[in-house]
Amino acid sequence: MRMRILGLDIGSKTIGVACSDALGITAQGITTIQRKTAKDDWQRLQALATERWVTRMVVGRPRHMNGEDSENVKQIEAFITYLKRQMPAMEFVYWDERLTTMMARQVLMAGGVRREKRKQFVDKMAAILILQNYLDAQGNTLL
Repeated sequence: MRMRILGLDIGSKTIGVACSDALGITAQGITTIQRKTAKDDWQRLQALATERWVTRMVVGRPRHMNGEDSENVKQIEAFITYLKRQMPAMEFVYWDERLTTMMARQVLMAGGVRREKRKQFVDKMAAILILQNYLDAQGNTLL
């Protein structure tokens, strides 16, 4: 069985989650986790990783257009450090997520999703874009 990859868009209130197909070609949206505690968040991610045979997580790294890290990178790095201690066999990769939230909003608008509904889908869509960009850059040589 081929392993899959999770894509994560980590925010202060939610975590958008996407998963690759078994061939590492496409990303599909899975869920948006409402953040509670680091332990609760880890347990949700662990359950998703276990049920989908995930061996790698691609984590969106927010950056400004000039390439500098945004303000919330430190919180994301602290959470990933915690996850690495809880899941030592898991590989974590940071991926530049510049403009993914804006692109996610545009995709949802183009798809006819009403403004009041977009908020509940934007983090999951951003995770899809992060993971798909990563998969495309790897040229299907991942697994």
